[in-house]
Amino acid sequence: MNAPFKSLAAGTKDPFIGFVCDDLTLDVVRSVCDEMGWSQEKAFKGGLRNAVQSLSVSASPQILLVDLSESGDPINDINSLAEVCEPGTVVIAVGQVNDVRLYRDLLLSGLQDYLLKPLSPDAMRDAIAQAQNILHAPKHDENSGDRPHISAAVIGTRGGVGASTIATSLAWIFSDRIGRPTGFLDLDVHFGTGALAMDLEPGRGLTDAIDNPSRIDGLFIERAMIKANDKLSILSAEAAMSNPIMSDGTAFFQLQEEFRAAFETTIIDLPRNMLIAYPHLMQDVNVIVVVTELTLAGARDAIRILAWMKSNAPQCKPLIVVNKMQANAVEIARKDFETTIERKIDILIPFDSKATAQAAKLGQPVVAAVRASKVSVAIATLADIVTGSAEEADLVNIGKGGKEKAKGSVFGGLKAMLAKKPAPAQ
Repeated sequence: MNAPFKSLAAGTKDPFIGFVCDDLTLDVVRSVCDEMGWSQEKAFKGGLRNAVQSLSVSASPQILLVDLSESGDPINDINSLAEVCEPGTVVIAVGQVNDVRLYRDLLLSGLQDYLLKPLSPDAMRDAIAQAQNILHAPKHDENSGDRPHISAAVIGTRGGVGASTIATSLAWIFSDRIGRPTGFLDLDVHFGTGALAMDLEPGRGLTDAIDNPSRIDGLFIERAMIKANDKLSILSAEAAMSNPIMSDGTAFFQLQEEFRAAFETTIIDLPRNMLIAYPHLMQDVNVIVVVTELTLAGARDAIRILAWMKSNAPQCKPLIVVNKMQANAVEIARKDFETTIERKIDILIPFDSKATAQAAKLGQPVVAAVRASKVSVAIATLADIVTGSAEEADLVNIGKGGKEKAKGSVFGGLKAMLAKKPAPAQ
């Protein structure tokens, strides 16, 4: 089995290698390889154990497909694979056991996807496309000693598009995975879910700040904010519905100033009506994440928000995020949506009701509760895009050259991330 890998030992990294147990799956894999322009000879007969044996003496590919059908202990075997698989490899598994717990455990072990047999060409193509997106996504240079402040506002074009879910997940990624001290400001004063999503009581910090802007200083920030993890602090509220906001916006501006001094990253969950009432909120924001769905109303309001940003906050880089994406259940095709708003969509986040339900049950952001889900991977990619866009926008103000991001490991990266914190108990 080792002979085909002689060229890899010389330093060339193949785009794909597959190890499968049966002829039917082998035919499907080789057919898709042919479509992708890859050599069919890179799909071998043999399961996960053969992969471990071969990769222990040879270089790993960019994408690795392994068959678990003949494995008596898939989780243990996957851990053995992780020991010989080089950083930078995205691993996809196929198998015949349809078990939710096994699927979850495999993803938590660092796999990108688990496909059921009989393997269909469409499932194979989708898994490869997702793997390629991950391989091409920019990764953070965590060794950078000079990190300018990132300020990102997340706004939904319509209610229910999931802007708050994305905002809390971004705040968690920046703090927990990337390690930046992060302040999360939930400006939905009456109905905000930032604290709720992390199983926390919001406290009175935000309402006190609105009522007494003169009190806002570093000490106030330290005392009023609640800690979600070692590097994430939240300021939010659940104000009574009988208590309207009576503010000229001074408090919000001062809060942003103090956040900039106290944290490396500010994430703002921004209700869309706040743009109308307090346009100065966007003066110091680097990036605005516009969350939408592929609907007529979503397209209309994306156009309006983009036009408002161009006139009122030209320094702010907009990103268009389509959330809850279901390929066969869209009102407007992606191409038509992009034509309508006159710009490209930056990222698509798939619909995954199970992952979001699990996150709600555990009282954690989805990227913490189900870290290896496709939703979490997509939001992690969005965090990379936000960082790059913020740094690009910051060039105007600080005159520094950008830094090229290295493309890193997903299989190795997820393993390292999971090693930091245990998976949540069921």
